[in-house]
Amino acid sequence: MTFEGPLFVLAIIAMSMVGWVITTAIRARHGYPLEGEWGGTVNKLNPELERQNQLLAQENDLLRGRIGRLEERLSVLERIATDAPARLTAEIESLR
Repeated sequence: MTFEGPLFVLAIIAMSMVGWVITTAIRARHGYPLEGEWGGTVNKLNPELERQNQLLAQENDLLRGRIGRLEERLSVLERIATDAPARLTAEIESLR
């Protein structure tokens, strides 16, 4: 077999395309992200993961609210602990 001429070039191109198709099929079957037309990635959509992300985002917002309230309470406790005892006693007596 001779390695010259347009037939050899076409054979290399055909082998490259077959390899690309096989690689893409394997990646798609196993859930790996695929390359788009312009080099970007195309991920497989999974509604279960999207729902899980939404639930985690809601829980995250809830926990951030709790942390905010705890920080406020902690600042009050720090103020009480660091204030002078005479001032604290005067404030308590004024509230009675």
